[in-house]
Amino acid sequence: MRRLARSVTFALALIGPAQIGSGQAVQAQQAGGDAGLDRGSIVSAVLTIDSDRLFLDSDFGKRVVAEVEAKGAVLATENRKIEADLEAEEKRLTTVRATMSPEEFRTLANEFDEKVQQTRQVQATKGRALNALLDQEREVFERAAAPVLERLMRSADAAVILDLRAVFVSASAIEITDDAISLLNETLGSGAQ
Repeated sequence: MRRLARSVTFALALIGPAQIGSGQAVQAQQAGGDAGLDRGSIVSAVLTIDSDRLFLDSDFGKRVVAEVEAKGAVLATENRKIEADLEAEEKRLTTVRATMSPEEFRTLANEFDEKVQQTRQVQATKGRALNALLDQEREVFERAAAPVLERLMRSADAAVILDLRAVFVSASAIEITDDAISLLNETLGSGAQ
């Protein structure tokens, strides 16, 4: 799950000309200013979003993370059983060592070592497959989220949505993660089929 925190930039194509009134970069059209974004309440050429939170806090992302964690727990249980079995086999080899010639024992020890290496490779492949599944599901989410984010972008007359990590400083009024999550939950749901 090390890739869970990887940066994803939602830099979307220009949908229409940005309309910024009175030369200001941001116009919060709500009474509370920075109190939160109500869909369509902001006009800005640039919007920001926390792409990790967008995925992880959406119903879609929560489902994916739960599925990957469940599969990871099964894999961890399997790994512990395999480890216990290999330790038991290693102890058996140690006890029979005194009854064998060095050549016979070396053959068994080499076979055991090969078995351990193959088992490690198989289990590591399963772990990588879980990471790949998470990456694939995130890509599916990003493709499905793009039209929803474009709608938010159009409603704000924005030209681009940037990931918060790519922005040094910005007004909180242009951050639309919560609105995007709400709209994505309404539109995509959990994405379960």
